Amino acid sequence: MQNYNVIFRSISRFLHPAVQRSSSSLQTIIMSSDGDKQPAEETSESVNASSAPSPETELTVTIGATVPTGFEHTAAEEVKEKIGVDARVSRDRGRIYFPVSTDKLFQVHRLRSVDNLFVVVKEYDQYHFKESKEETLMELQELASKLPWTNALEVWRLNRTLKKKKGHRKGGHSTRAKPDSEVCDTAEQQQQEPAQEQSGDAPDTESQPPETAAEEKLVKFRVTCNRAGDKHSFSSNEAARDFGGAVQEFFQWKADMTKFDVEVLLNIHNEEMVVGIALTEESLHRRNISHFGPTTLRSTLCYGMLRLCKLQASDIILDPMCGTGAIPLEGAIEFNSSFYVAGDNNDMAVSRTLNNICHMQKRRAEKGSSPGLPVDTVQWDLCRLPVRTGSVDVIITDMPFGKRMGSRKKNWDLYPSCLREMARVCRPGSGKAVLLTQDKKCFSKAISRMGGLWKKLHTVWVNVGGLHAGVYLLKRTAGVFGQTPEDVHESPARVYKQTDEKEDD
Repeated sequence: MQNYNVIFRSISRFLHPAVQRSSSSLQTIIMSSDGDKQPAEETSESVNASSAPSPETELTVTIGATVPTGFEHTAAEEVKEKIGVDARVSRDRGRIYFPVSTDKLFQVHRLRSVDNLFVVVKEYDQYHFKESKEETLMELQELASKLPWTNALEVWRLNRTLKKKKGHRKGGHSTRAKPDSEVCDTAEQQQQEPAQEQSGDAPDTESQPPETAAEEKLVKFRVTCNRAGDKHSFSSNEAARDFGGAVQEFFQWKADMTKFDVEVLLNIHNEEMVVGIALTEESLHRRNISHFGPTTLRSTLCYGMLRLCKLQASDIILDPMCGTGAIPLEGAIEFNSSFYVAGDNNDMAVSRTLNNICHMQKRRAEKGSSPGLPVDTVQWDLCRLPVRTGSVDVIITDMPFGKRMGSRKKNWDLYPSCLREMARVCRPGSGKAVLLTQDKKCFSKAISRMGGLWKKLHTVWVNVGGLHAGVYLLKRTAGVFGQTPEDVHESPARVYKQTDEKEDD
């Protein structure tokens, strides 16, 4: 009976006061790892298997993370390097999973390659969905009361203590949905609970007993369903609605789409299903940029590109089309033993880059860190870089896609010209380039004409704002610039006379 009370005290803080006071609800809370209810008379060994850990006990759980598609293995390498555990890449692109103990939870939030984090409640590698929509939705409703919620809720609680509370979350939560993903407002589908109208003066909770104030704090939640696959008989909205309704009934939480405390995730990819609880309020890629342009590259994608070229100490890194400076700024923060030069042909882009650098320096100074960053910026003509020949170790940039910036027609002249100028400033034999573009046909044609200067080593296919793009890793050949057929000079004035502002596509 003592263990029974421990479990109840651990979970009860997440429950509605009415459920806390109801002894008949206790048996619906205590579950084994496979979801079966456990009667109070079970042995202490079986009850202990479901009990929540004390604050002093380290708990090991599975953390899920969304990452830029294409860079899953890069993110797994970072997890191994910084946390010391092996990460598993999901069959559903853009996600990795790894075990972590609660004492290392703060380190998970410091990962540079992940967008969003969640703690896994239950994973199903082969979940056999019913052919009938009604049977499947009924099964999802029954599943809510069978899941082992205890450890995940404990991690969610610990996670809240690691960061300052920034008020209620706004709409558009960090967990980005896939095209077929929808969020269900279970409050619209379920019978409304009696509303607690706020009229007149708000109650003074500080003057009330602690127990009373705690009871009036009703947990708010929402369910987000991310579904991929064409063999399901149900939609994302229907799954979120029915599963969310069952979660609401089980915990007696209140559904709220914007000011929620808990976000329950239902990730479905073909026959793979993962139930989790979100640990991030907004995407972790929103960390460096304060002055945005028409388009801005995510910091997590910048990190993946930087890591791809395996930077060495004292390397000179060049971003000739820096836009808002997302790439060099991420590099200067995370790989600060190298030096970064950011440039653009547009004065507004250079101004935004300078403002973002100053913003990060101010933030670092406020936190007590050294405000200095090994990065500088300059305005220049891309096809006439004021850089000495063979002086740059790595070139890394986001090239114009020809959609929001520039045009596909201009790219046919621009790409060969900029590849030639990049080859001039890059060190022969050892220099590298990491270039992002969605104009794959134009780039492939341009690189085929640069066989004496560049060699393509690897391509990572990524999703950039819904566009299928490629990150190309190139190596500078040992060919001496000016002595290969690719060095036939074309007038930069004719090739690259662009007035449009170049930003991070």
